[in-house]
Amino acid sequence: MFAYNAKKNIHLGESVALPDLNPSTLERPAFLMNVPFSLQASISNNVWMQELTSNERHVDIQKAVKQFLQLYNFMAAESVVYLLPTPRLQGLQDLVYTANLGIVLNHLPDHNTVILSNFASKVRIPETNVGERFFESMGYETVIPPYHFEGEAELKHLFGNVYLGGYGQRSEQNAYRWMEEQFDMKIITLKEKDPYLYHLDCTVFPLTKEDTLVCTGMYSKEEVKEIEAVTNIIDISNDDAFSGICNSVRMGNVILNASNIHEMKRSDEYYESERQKNRTLEDIASKYAFETAFFNTSEFLKSGALLSCMVMHLNRKSYEMILT
Repeated sequence: MFAYNAKKNIHLGESVALPDLNPSTLERPAFLMNVPFSLQASISNNVWMQELTSNERHVDIQKAVKQFLQLYNFMAAESVVYLLPTPRLQGLQDLVYTANLGIVLNHLPDHNTVILSNFASKVRIPETNVGERFFESMGYETVIPPYHFEGEAELKHLFGNVYLGGYGQRSEQNAYRWMEEQFDMKIITLKEKDPYLYHLDCTVFPLTKEDTLVCTGMYSKEEVKEIEAVTNIIDISNDDAFSGICNSVRMGNVILNASNIHEMKRSDEYYESERQKNRTLEDIASKYAFETAFFNTSEFLKSGALLSCMVMHLNRKSYEMILT
């Protein structure tokens, strides 16, 4: 199970593993992504997909890989990006969305524990086994909660042992109570009510260790007060949340976000809302001394997914570095 602790005789032709080393312990940002070899959108498992016809959901794999590589190349230039292997199995249409695969617990000193997802959606259940094999081969300890939970897309690390956890659509509140008991975590739970915003990363994005984008219109006054007690809220409008402003990833002083505005016409239904979202993010970035980088991920939008869905943090060093 602990691949990096295994010691073998190199003279007998066996490899010798480095002790107690995994990507999460590196001083550089580390992420997990997956090349979209198995990407499909044939089975609708969210309301965004249900609004598209089967033809509209058809994925152009060559285009998807091209879009993936644009994001991957940008991130890999300044960080370690592991690629999750894609098994030659059927039924892994969403494996590319590694943010749903699990979460590395950053507050634990050994950075060696991964809570894997316990998917509610049947089409995604096989992904857990893929993640378990991968992480154990890398020397991590893996655990699967006894309740439904869908990875770091639902659980946002703020600082120390403090997290925000979303429940109500894909994850269960009891999953977070279990985590608190097992891993000495403080988790403020937020109920997700809108079926279009079914993961927490649709409404919450930690910008810094002190400041967090939050679509407060989606939560009760009591929930907002709980959030305010642990972080400074940068309030986001409902419209910008629906356009994906919180589905971002921070890479040092650059905020990465998805936008296919250059494929749109001004007459398109969502052109203005997309333009407004981009401007809002640019304004926030400028105020907090960040830059923005937008990536076209239109093929992944056919799954109802945006940029943050494609990236799993293996550590939080991206919140400490400055891109050169």
